[in-house]
Amino acid sequence: MTTSNESPDPLRRDARAALAADATAGTDAATGDAWHVDPAPDEVAAPAGEAPASHTMWANVNHPFALGLFLTLGGLVAFALGVAFTNLSTVVIYIVFALFAALGLDPVVRWLEARGVKRAWGIVIVYTAFAVVLVAVLWLIIPTVVRQIAQFITDLPQMIADFEQTAFYGWLEGMLGDPIELLLHEIQQFFSNPANIAAIGGGFLQVGATIATTISGLIIILVLSLYFLASLPIMKQSFNRLAPARTRAKVAGMTDQITDSIGGYLMGMVILAFCNSIVTLILFLALRLPFPPLMAVVAFSLTLIPLVGSVLFWIVASVVALFANPLSALIFAILYLIYMQLEAYVLTPRVMNRTISVPGALVVIGALVGGTLLGLLGALVAIPVTASILLIIKQVVIPRQDAKV
Repeated sequence: MTTSNESPDPLRRDARAALAADATAGTDAATGDAWHVDPAPDEVAAPAGEAPASHTMWANVNHPFALGLFLTLGGLVAFALGVAFTNLSTVVIYIVFALFAALGLDPVVRWLEARGVKRAWGIVIVYTAFAVVLVAVLWLIIPTVVRQIAQFITDLPQMIADFEQTAFYGWLEGMLGDPIELLLHEIQQFFSNPANIAAIGGGFLQVGATIATTISGLIIILVLSLYFLASLPIMKQSFNRLAPARTRAKVAGMTDQITDSIGGYLMGMVILAFCNSIVTLILFLALRLPFPPLMAVVAFSLTLIPLVGSVLFWIVASVVALFANPLSALIFAILYLIYMQLEAYVLTPRVMNRTISVPGALVVIGALVGGTLLGLLGALVAIPVTASILLIIKQVVIPRQDAKV
């Protein structure tokens, strides 16, 4: 008599083996040919005493020490990748901005191509014109702006003193009381103290070093963008080939829409910012307000910020003009406000006609996130990135969800 722990009878074991063989073998009823079904690879029994190969790794990870080692190695790899990305963050930023610059200049190159100019010559023409404009800005405007910044700091106390003698200041003081007087007094005291001026000078040295670094980075971005612009069609084709053949045409269409939208948006923002700077220069010269070139540069920089840039510059320029002449400041504020309406309802629809529409709330959120991460340029590129994400959601995610029942 055998117990349940003993091995089964050899005859019973042979019978079970025969039944298993019958389950994977048989005879075709039509032809009489014998057939045999091989077990799937996953169903092949492992040698006695061994676990299946597919479960060996996870079985070891379930051990506390192995799990701890596994998590530690994963954390070290993640930390190493984070350190590497931090060290290479400047290079990554250069690459991203160079790619966006290439996408921004590509519409101009394609416009020349449509008029019979070969792409290589179109790139040469665009970059030559861009280099001429850049050199003209650096040679003519930057020295004037630097002198006017120094003059503004020197003249600000006297400008405040003259402003306090105007009738408008008397009315403003009557409305607001002591806070406006205390604020102007503190500003006067600050800029009248030589120690503070020296501190600002030290800050200017730091700003000068930052400007030098920025110029070197700008040169790197220009060189990279030249290579990106020359190879942009090949880059798009290579990216499209990464998609499966059945969806390659759709991916190619989406890629063209995204690149066209980004290029049109960036070029449109630069055109609108340039228009703002020209209008500001003309108004400041016509109204005899101080620092026209400086305010034109400030207008170009601030109006690159989507949605809120024009309003922000309108406030800054009106305050600067207020210290010089309240009546001229009022005229400037009214005329620039009229231009803002003209830009919003006439210029922007014409310039931005090829871009993807983005809800206003997402524009503000994207500008805040991009500005926080990468400053002014981050705010500039955040909107086309947001538009690209919206396009992918509309053409990929939503159709898939609609197809589900």
